[in-house]
Amino acid sequence: MNMPLPSDYEQRVYAGVLGKVIGVYLGRPFEGWPYEWIRKRLGDIEYYVHDRLEVPLIVTDDDITGTFTFLRALEDHGSGADLSSREVGETWLNYLIRERTVLWWGGLGNSTEHTAYLRLKSGIEAPESGSMELNGKVVAEQIGAQIFIDGWAMVAPADPDLAVRLATAAARVSHDGEAVYGARVLAAMESMAFVERNTGKLLDAALGYIPPDSVIARMIGDLRRWHAADSDWRANRARLAESYGYDKYGGNCHMVPNHGLIILALLHGESDFAETLKIVNTCGWDTDCNSGNVGCLLGIKEGLAGIERGLEKGLDWRGPVADRIYLPTADGGRGISDCGHEALQIVNMGRSLAGEEALAPRDGAQFHFAFPGSVQGFQVAEGEAEVRNVVLPAGERALRIDASGEARVGSPVFIPSLETARWFEGRVYPLMASPRIFPGQTVEATLSAGTEGVRANVYLGYYGDNDETATFDNEVLELEPGESRRVSFTVPALPGPVFSAGVRVQGPAGAVFLESLKWSGAPKFRLERSTHRGTMWRRAWVNGVDLLTKGIEMFRLVQNTGMGLLMQGTREWRDYSVTAEVTPHLVKRAGLAARVQGLTRFYGLLLAPGNRVQLVRMLHTEEVLAEADLEWRLGDRYELTLEACGNRVAGKVDGVTLLEATDDALDCGAVGLVVEEGRLGVDRVEVSPVAAEPVENKERG
Repeated sequence: MNMPLPSDYEQRVYAGVLGKVIGVYLGRPFEGWPYEWIRKRLGDIEYYVHDRLEVPLIVTDDDITGTFTFLRALEDHGSGADLSSREVGETWLNYLIRERTVLWWGGLGNSTEHTAYLRLKSGIEAPESGSMELNGKVVAEQIGAQIFIDGWAMVAPADPDLAVRLATAAARVSHDGEAVYGARVLAAMESMAFVERNTGKLLDAALGYIPPDSVIARMIGDLRRWHAADSDWRANRARLAESYGYDKYGGNCHMVPNHGLIILALLHGESDFAETLKIVNTCGWDTDCNSGNVGCLLGIKEGLAGIERGLEKGLDWRGPVADRIYLPTADGGRGISDCGHEALQIVNMGRSLAGEEALAPRDGAQFHFAFPGSVQGFQVAEGEAEVRNVVLPAGERALRIDASGEARVGSPVFIPSLETARWFEGRVYPLMASPRIFPGQTVEATLSAGTEGVRANVYLGYYGDNDETATFDNEVLELEPGESRRVSFTVPALPGPVFSAGVRVQGPAGAVFLESLKWSGAPKFRLERSTHRGTMWRRAWVNGVDLLTKGIEMFRLVQNTGMGLLMQGTREWRDYSVTAEVTPHLVKRAGLAARVQGLTRFYGLLLAPGNRVQLVRMLHTEEVLAEADLEWRLGDRYELTLEACGNRVAGKVDGVTLLEATDDALDCGAVGLVVEEGRLGVDRVEVSPVAAEPVENKERG
């Protein structure tokens, strides 16, 4: 029987997501520092310190990306409450780009997650991939089982049995033993936090999901006794370090000490968001991980009011973040995201598990502002203005822009600047993303005016030929007081990728309300080496090949082992064709892909050994849907076209349809260039919409 969802479920999920992100951003700049270093250099961590350490506030981070990516196993597999470790492991292989995204790629036996990934790649399925028997006790009990766990609780509100079941399946992909116990405790606490605010009762319930003689259970008991006897968190931190510190447990970042800091902070923080984050971050060790888990739990438990209580002390946790998130994975369309978008994804997974229909605020608009205070990444780009989330008279929420003259207010839909892209180069977690808006798509928005008339329009920021930024301004609206207008336009051909979308207020001073902003439809664009300069158009492709180089071709893809993809686009793309001019060199198979949902979920048109051409479906494992004879040679150039429309998939070579199949497995996704064990040159790529109904009587080979 499905558990009924709490009446305030959506808002608490959003608060949990926001708390997670705030916690990670707060602790990230000094991750790994011991308590003594933090106290000497930074003092108590009472607010963001990124500027003092000369790093950005909004960063790529495994805690955020892993949490919101691995959870997608629920969407992709449709297994519901019966989701298995094997399926979560398949999700790892689909979204992780080797040695580039999400994980700390520290090597076999050194990084627990990298070790598990290598096991999965070698064909060892989860949960054996994370087992203590295979990887040893120290490797299996590091912190990763805990840091990615919050989403499994948020899809199972007030249902700790389900939360723990899902969390265990996910944790065991890479971890075992005490690491899994720590994950269960947090998952149970966060699930119960939707309906229970007493920390002691949350701990009591969570302890029922782990062995009473486990190290985690014993440590929690010690921490509760120390807290009852001594209210000084610094003294109890010292006791924790003495009894359960890093010197007692091997590896780089063990679960036990860091789980202890989370419990310590929750006990001494007494449900105060700012105070609890101060304690867990000042204590050191794995600060972003611990702070992210604490922030999520308190966000769920205390709601948005708990986060905003910091304003009484002058602590604006939400303003600097503005909901912004980077999620670099093999699904490039989610690379640039926001707390409102991710919260809605989680809410709809939870609603699905509860047997309820999905929510689609503002007719499925990407920018819907449905959550209290959510600005979904919108900030002032030019001029002077204030941006805030408000409730309109009709009861729905919108973004209010108060401009004192001409101003632009926008949100990123791709890497927001060349400087941002370069800052992340060579870092542990590079920033890879695909634009979310493309030429040929339809942009729709609803704008309204306040009590005074105002002139405003929707705009798109884009990169020019040499990476300079420019704007496309749609028609200016003369909005009368209280008037609401709907805008719709087709994105024109542009010299480089779109990186932002927003509203330009042209004056006079007044309030403009952005009620929603949406884009839809298949794109229409053409890329050729001769017409594109700069670098941002190349960065718009998510690189899932071993080597992407500049040769005489537009792209030169090299894959040493296995199959690699170079990908662009989003999950919103459905019915379209993709054409590429390709030259296979020393290669096993090569071609292009449509409806790409990661590295192991796509349709492909591939030149194959034995003078064959194949139409394949990759759905974690490969199935050949159709194949035909084709005399092709290494070093020759071919025009390949892959068309997906409804449940029909068709492949052309040099304009002739050779392969067709019907399949319902994948109904949306990006485009890709595919290379398997070898080198592929690509000189042109075109994407365009196709008719809603399959075209009959095509020439067949």
